[in-house]
Amino acid sequence: MHRRLLPDRHGGPARATVDLVAPLAHEATAMCTTEIAGHPVPGRSGTVSQLIGAQDTGGLRPGDVDSANRRSTPRTATMPGTRTSATATRTTTTRTMSSARGPSADQPGAGAGHADFSFEELVAAYFDCRRSKRNSPSALAFEQDLERNLAILYDELQACAYRPGPSVCFVITRPKPREVWAADFRDRIVHHLLYNRIAPRFYRSFIADSCACIPGRGTLYAARRLEAKVRSITQNWSQPAWYLKCDLANFFVSIDKNILRDRLSRRMMEPWWLWLIDTILFHDPRDGAIVRSAPSRLRLIPPHKSLFNQPADQGLPIGNLSSQFFANVYLDALDQYAKHRLRARHYIRYVDDFVLLHKSPQWLNAAHADIEAFLPETLAARLNPSKTILQPIERGIDFVGQVIAPWRRTLRRRTLNASLYRVGRMEPGRLLETANSYFGLLRQATHSHANRTELARVLRWRGHAVNGRLTKAFPKKPAP
Repeated sequence: MHRRLLPDRHGGPARATVDLVAPLAHEATAMCTTEIAGHPVPGRSGTVSQLIGAQDTGGLRPGDVDSANRRSTPRTATMPGTRTSATATRTTTTRTMSSARGPSADQPGAGAGHADFSFEELVAAYFDCRRSKRNSPSALAFEQDLERNLAILYDELQACAYRPGPSVCFVITRPKPREVWAADFRDRIVHHLLYNRIAPRFYRSFIADSCACIPGRGTLYAARRLEAKVRSITQNWSQPAWYLKCDLANFFVSIDKNILRDRLSRRMMEPWWLWLIDTILFHDPRDGAIVRSAPSRLRLIPPHKSLFNQPADQGLPIGNLSSQFFANVYLDALDQYAKHRLRARHYIRYVDDFVLLHKSPQWLNAAHADIEAFLPETLAARLNPSKTILQPIERGIDFVGQVIAPWRRTLRRRTLNASLYRVGRMEPGRLLETANSYFGLLRQATHSHANRTELARVLRWRGHAVNGRLTKAFPKKPAP
C-alpha cells in the first residue's frame, strides 16, 4: 500500500504516516487504520493506479514512502501562492482591495487558526465536484495526477496558503445574454468543501419557501409549492385572489460583499472557515481572467450587467456553487422580513424572483412599498420595476419556467417555442440528447400532452422514433 510522510507543522519530532490512496471509484472503499504519534486513527483507503516516477526512486513521487523498503524520497516544498501540477508549476497572486476585508497576500491566513477538516472531506468534495464536470479539460488535467493534486491542495488549505486561480469568462445568449464565470476545477473542489461544511448550518434557518441551490428544492419543488399556495388561497380556484411578482434588478452583480460577509459571520465563527469564506468571497475573478467569447458577444451584455464594470467589493460571478449559496444567504433577510414583518402567509422565492399572494390588491401594493424601502436600506438592492407584476391569479402566474393557471400547470410558451425551433434545426449529433432533455422538462408540467405531441411531431419529421407516452425519443433506424 502506498503511504505518504507528513512533517509535523508545529516543529516537533513527531511524524504522521497517513494513507493518501485517493479513492477513484464511486463506491466507498474499505476502512483502514493509520498511526499518528503511535495512536491508531480510522481512515479510508481505496484503489489507485500504479505510480510512475524516476528510476532512482523506484516509481515514487517526492514525499512518498516505500513501506516495503522503509525509505522515502525528498519532499518538494510548496510555497504559498504556488500551484503545482504534474506538468508545470504556476504562481498566482491575489489583488488586495482596500475597500473589502479580504485576506492579505503578504500574510496569508494570519490568525485563521486550525483547519478542522479532514482529507476525506476534501476527497468527498472532489467527487461532488466531478459529478457533472468530469469530462471538462480542467477536470481531466486534475485527475491525471489525482492523488498528488489533492495532497497539494490539502497542504495549501491546511497552511492557509490557498489562493484561487484564474476563471474562464464566456457569454451565453439563451434565454438572454449573460456573463458566466467558470472557476478552475481545483477551485470548484474548494467551493464544494466549504458548501458541504457550512450549508447545513444555514439550511436550518431558511424558510421552507426559499428555493434554488438547496437539496430537494429545485424548479419543480418551487412550481408545486406555488401551485399548492394558489389552491389554498383560492379554495381550489373557487375564490378570487391576486399575486405580486417581483424581481431584483441586476442581482448578482449588485451584491455587496461586505454586507454578505457580515451575514455569513453571524453563523460562522470558526476562524479558519471565516478565512476560507473571505478567500472565496473577496477573490476578484477578473484578475487573470481567460475570456473565451468574442468581443462581439461581450458587447451583447449591457454595461450595468457586466461584472467587469463593477467595484471590487461588489458582485458575485454567475456560475459557481459558492455564488448560488451566497445568494441564498444574502436574500434570507428578505425571506425573514416577508414572513415575520409583513406577515405574508403565501410567499415563495426562487433566487431573486419572488411571489406574494393575497386576496387584497391593496395589501399587496402596501407590501410592495415596504419591500422597496427595505431592500436598499438592508441589502443595498432594489426591485426591477419593469418586472413587477400585480394582477389576478386567474390569469396565470409565470414562475420558474411554468405557468400556474386554473386547474393546470403548463410549460412557458416561450420555452416550448425555443425547444421546437432548436430541435427542428439542430445538428444530428446532439439532437437526441437535447430532445430527451426537453421531454424531461415537459413531464414536470401537469398538462403537457399537447406540447409533447408538438415536440414528437418535429422529431418524427426528422426521422426519429418516439414512444407511445411521448416521453422519450430513440435513434433513427438504420437503413436496410
